[in-house]
Amino acid sequence: METAGRLSIMLFHRVLPNPVPSPFADLDARVFDALMMRVRDWFNPLSLEEALRRLQDGTLPPRSVCVTFDDGYADTLTVAWPILKRLEIPATVFVASGFLDGGIMWNDRVIEAVSRCPGDRLDLTDLGLGIHLLADPAQRTQVATELLATLKYRPAGERDGLSREIAVRHAADMTSPMLTRGQLRQLHAEGVEIGGHTVNHTILAWTEEHIAREEVVANKEELEALLGERIRYFAYPNGRAGRDFTPIHARIVQEAGYQAAVTTEPGVSTAATDRYWLRRFTPWDQTPLRFGVRLLRNMREAA
Repeated sequence: METAGRLSIMLFHRVLPNPVPSPFADLDARVFDALMMRVRDWFNPLSLEEALRRLQDGTLPPRSVCVTFDDGYADTLTVAWPILKRLEIPATVFVASGFLDGGIMWNDRVIEAVSRCPGDRLDLTDLGLGIHLLADPAQRTQVATELLATLKYRPAGERDGLSREIAVRHAADMTSPMLTRGQLRQLHAEGVEIGGHTVNHTILAWTEEHIAREEVVANKEELEALLGERIRYFAYPNGRAGRDFTPIHARIVQEAGYQAAVTTEPGVSTAATDRYWLRRFTPWDQTPLRFGVRLLRNMREAA
């Protein structure tokens, strides 16, 4: 099936400088380099701005893809961007501005604590989170996954408080993995598109409407003041339609002055796709051939 007029927007988070012997590890530089070489050779990587313009005017080439990152990790600048720059692949980074200059996201605290916890059990009964066995890496992955799922939709204050307490016990010396304001300016100066992602990575559908609006608007204002340029695109935290954001929040994003917004709904976007409900897809394979084939399959099968 022809893939012209079908846009795949890919989502990444972190790219580590070296492989890490951890069940929670993200992509590392060597793997990411190989995957992006496949993107360069098999696909047509475009900036989000060009892709959306050409999608609208009917000139989007076959196998068009965009590369995006969420949250605002420092390794986007120090590891991922040098690879993309060398391969001439544009990128967009959606930034939760409240974590710039030393912040740590709640999920990173939990993952780091579970990873470092000594022994074969994690006792969180006093926090109402039970006792968890950590006999092997697979169990640690399962425990972290379960804790993240348990905490994700708790009220923000409760979620952050519990994650901090877990981290104090087992990852007290954890350093921030996030961009500084200076690094974000550098990334922007080098041609990377910067987008909004709320101030505190707030899941919009799980907070009051006025707070959701404040998170969207303040994030945009903070980033624009920092970069001296209008921010055009937004990514919904967590990003699943109906569960994490609703038409109310799409309207808030539009009223804030954004031109488009991306979700984490898999599939492709076409000229008929609502610009505030754009789909994003990430092939999870770490071998270039499988990565490329899965991305092609998504383009051909998803509408």
